[in-house]
Amino acid sequence: MARLLIGPVLRHVGTSDATVWVETDAPCVVEVLGAREHTWEMAGHHYALVLVDGLEPGTATPYTVSLDGEPVWPLPGDDRPAPRIRTQREDGNVRLAFGSCRYGRASVKTDDPRFDPDALAAYGRLLAASPDDRWPDAMLMLGEQVYADETSEQTQRRIRAKRDIASGPGPEVADFEEYTWLYLESWTDPDVRWLMANVPSAMIFDDHDVRDDWNTSHEWRRDMQRTSWWQERIVGGLSSYWIYQHLGNLSPAELAQNELYRQVRAGGADGSDIAPLLREFAAHADAEADGAKGTRWSYRRDFGRVRLVMVDSRCGRILDGARSMLSEDEFAWLAEQVDGEMDHLLIGTSLPWLLARALHDVEAWDEVLASGRRGRLLGRFGEWLRRAADLEHWAAFDTSFRALGDLIAAVGRRADAPASICVLSGDVHHAYVAEAQFPEPTRSAVFQLTCSPLHNHVPPLMRLGFRVFWSRLAERSVRVLLGLVARVPVPPLSWRRVNGPFFSNELAEFVASGRAAYTVLTESAAEGDARQLVEVARVTLAR
Repeated sequence: MARLLIGPVLRHVGTSDATVWVETDAPCVVEVLGAREHTWEMAGHHYALVLVDGLEPGTATPYTVSLDGEPVWPLPGDDRPAPRIRTQREDGNVRLAFGSCRYGRASVKTDDPRFDPDALAAYGRLLAASPDDRWPDAMLMLGEQVYADETSEQTQRRIRAKRDIASGPGPEVADFEEYTWLYLESWTDPDVRWLMANVPSAMIFDDHDVRDDWNTSHEWRRDMQRTSWWQERIVGGLSSYWIYQHLGNLSPAELAQNELYRQVRAGGADGSDIAPLLREFAAHADAEADGAKGTRWSYRRDFGRVRLVMVDSRCGRILDGARSMLSEDEFAWLAEQVDGEMDHLLIGTSLPWLLARALHDVEAWDEVLASGRRGRLLGRFGEWLRRAADLEHWAAFDTSFRALGDLIAAVGRRADAPASICVLSGDVHHAYVAEAQFPEPTRSAVFQLTCSPLHNHVPPLMRLGFRVFWSRLAERSVRVLLGLVARVPVPPLSWRRVNGPFFSNELAEFVASGRAAYTVLTESAAEGDARQLVEVARVTLAR
């Protein structure tokens, strides 16, 4: 009899439909609320995405999961609330949780005093003890659901048993098979597993999902491509991402139009392994040609009159020639998605658009140096510094930074402008709220909401550095000092810190009621044996 390895993971939920993702240990038929789907195979692993339809809007429907007719979820003896699918309602109330950077399950770091309790697991415990009308409409996972380059001791033992770590990527993951171990380690924490079975999720990757500094520069890509092991790593990373994360981001309508998914399901129906198909897709998705990438990972979701546009700011970068976060075609797609009436616009991007102003200036200055415009020697120094200090956020792509700002300002000045426009991000291992001001005022309030990490640690030196960068003194002096070597591009807007920085394990919520909205930032705390989330900031975004 087939067993359930990971899941159920509730992914896309609309007003009358939902998708439920699972991984099993053998081929089988997966059933949820009368909907059946046969698993398909990728390199010896078995998956299914079950489409449930015909649900009533604004209702909560308990569900079970069966494999070949045998019930496997919920687990016997689990005293948590039964899993349920809560369809979207149309009352103007929306609650979305968001965060990023989660290093494995809490159990892999129980003996490491640097790690505070896992905020995502704490959130699961909080919701399990709360009525379901307090549950969010979705969780937005803004990058680094797994750490492919910083593996746990448990995973490293499996790697050593499989291959010699003296060569290749060493103790980092090497291929698709090893990626599956990361998800098994991360998504099977009991509290997180219950949470993911009950709250829909939308995901995007960041660098550690593949490797630190992923797509930092064209020079970085060339260096990686010269190694003997990188191609297998990127194929494993992107094919596993498509299966575990991206597929569930798509709506039923988008799935129906997705040719790759149609071929994958056909492979499941005839029992063939779809590994060659997905490997070819992953290699194509990584390739850059003629100023474009082979696929688009960005997507859009609507929650009533709150619109989320999730933007890929990693894989889709154009680095050969004119540097940009997005290709021209993808930026045109983004402009199309932010058109139309809405009460609030959320732009999800793993990398913050607005950093501490002093840090922004350092990254913009480094881009000038690395471009070679100040000479070859300074160009080499700029490239070294870019990699050494991770200077590769939106600030280091000045053309893209300005283009996104112009787009946000244009939306915010429309007669039907949303009440708020928020850029949701992670990556930087601290949390903060910043408000943007444009020379020509906007009708919309514009904010950067950054929440990171969910489960990681921030070294003391890094904490000190971020605190310094957020200071007024640094903001006033850095530009002057950097200008002695090269002119620092002047941003076309200004911004101020409203709250933060915070350095614990954190999870944030965006809450809207009509055109009013606020954000809440919570952090994990341990009191005796009870681990919980404590509110540390609440900021009004629109009244």
